[in-house]
Amino acid sequence: MSAPVSYFSDDPSQGIEIGNQSAISGESRNKSSLILASYNIRYAVGRYLIASGLLRNIGYNFPVKRAEAITQNIQTVARAFSENVLLPPPDILALQEADKGTGRAGGQHVAARLAEAMDFAYVHVGAGLPRGVQPKQREWWLNFEEQVQLDDPGDMGVAILSRLQLNEITRIDLPWHDCPWRPRLAMAVTVNFGPQRLRLFNVHIDPHGPPGNQHAQTESLLEHTSTGEEPTVVLGDFNTLSKQKATEMRKLMESQGFSTPFPTDVATWRGAGLRFHADWIFVRGVRVIRSGVARPLNVSDHWPIWAEIELPISNCRFEIQVQAKGTSGMLPR
Repeated sequence: MSAPVSYFSDDPSQGIEIGNQSAISGESRNKSSLILASYNIRYAVGRYLIASGLLRNIGYNFPVKRAEAITQNIQTVARAFSENVLLPPPDILALQEADKGTGRAGGQHVAARLAEAMDFAYVHVGAGLPRGVQPKQREWWLNFEEQVQLDDPGDMGVAILSRLQLNEITRIDLPWHDCPWRPRLAMAVTVNFGPQRLRLFNVHIDPHGPPGNQHAQTESLLEHTSTGEEPTVVLGDFNTLSKQKATEMRKLMESQGFSTPFPTDVATWRGAGLRFHADWIFVRGVRVIRSGVARPLNVSDHWPIWAEIELPISNCRFEIQVQAKGTSGMLPR
């Protein structure tokens, strides 16, 4: 489903929620470059994925004051994305693991609270958890995440926070294999970028199973990127938790005309002394001016990644005022 943000505020059947629209800036749409960022925020619970999982197995679930800890972590993230220290303040921020009212997030709506703290508009797309379905046993090395309880009324999902007007909002359900209890999805939006339309995709790929599972989900997403010629950005958590998976994912995206400013071995995730390149920004039809990984920021097991993009000169158009006839035209540059 897609529709301009201004035309609806909530669509429960698609899990699409829009909020804080008063924060949209009319000036930012005319910027010559945009700062994009992506962050698997891990419902703002902290960085210790594996340690916290081991502690839960013996009966300790930290933090004890969950709501207060989540609130403090969201404020920490808001400052990091606003103070121009770890990264330039983004115009658009893609979030993954953005829980909405779950017990593990202390009942907080992570995307909404962060948008309020940053004075951004937001769109949240809920995963739509299957109620009453018992989680399957996973690979032991991926079995550290805290689960959403079967009777939990909340949801998880992806979100985009933005200073710009978001249009043509689309929910994209990705094919799952072994984990129907945690549906995987992506979302897409369109923003006006100078004289062009930029199509942006925020994705959260499943880490479970063989690389073919991840490729099936990515290929499903790519079907939505090949329908137009507008500049396109795909960013998010691809869960490429090995050098082989990172290399193969990069090859797959490059085969579809995308490129990335990040080396294949740059670390964006860490746990128990391990580091992997899990998060990516892929672009097509735009040029990356600069990019980076925002370290340290310790409210998730991931680090945020960011890139500043601009339109190539060949894509630009400009308006000429014909004073004698009082008309205007758009000519290629």
